[in-house]
Amino acid sequence: QMQLVESGGGLVQPGGSLRLSCAGSRFIFRNNDMAWYRQAPGKEHELVARITSSGGSAIYAEPVKGRFTISTDNATNTMYLQMNSLKPEDTAVYYCKAESFHYWGQGTQVTVSS
Repeated sequence: QMQLVESGGGLVQPGGSLRLSCAGSRFIFRNNDMAWYRQAPGKEHELVARITSSGGSAIYAEPVKGRFTISTDNATNTMYLQMNSLKPEDTAVYYCKAESFHYWGQGTQVTVSS
């Protein structure tokens, strides 16, 4: 199945945490580096983090380094984004993407506000 389904977004106070999930198929996860992007209102898509298909290496955008952690679970074909110490500027729609296939999920809204 060529489908990516995100979940886990919501409203959180500054300093709080959320964990996003992206569920897909074994075929997708075995053949793609996977990534999280986000798009804030009026802005372009921005790469947040990317992880290799093996799960052995990851990169992060500078604004989220030290606060966000990307991971994959190949047993369940799920990718995660653990977001800690959230800031209002993290507010955006977050998308998961299969990089090689250029395949996107539908997005999940994250709002950081008091």
